[in-house]
Amino acid sequence: MVNEREKALIEEKMRQLGTKNMGAYIRKMAIDGYVVRLDLSDISELVSLLRRSSNNLNQYAKRAHETGRIHEADIEDIQSGLKSVWEKADQIMTRLSTID
Repeated sequence: MVNEREKALIEEKMRQLGTKNMGAYIRKMAIDGYVVRLDLSDISELVSLLRRSSNNLNQYAKRAHETGRIHEADIEDIQSGLKSVWEKADQIMTRLSTID
């Protein structure tokens, strides 16, 4: 099969990918020739920001409908939430643009 040095190299690659199943790793490499590990933490954070902004907007719309008024603080909060969303989206796009 493989010698000790090759086994150590395989195990190191597996550690880098965060996988412990050598059989699955070797099958994936044999079939596809590569394994891609995606860090989706930025996407998860963006989704969280979008959910919060959406929930806040729904609450503000409900309050505006009930009272007939829109509060300046609510508008500022919406603007702040949107700014956070766009900043995170920009960070993601910047990181994606560096992928070869």
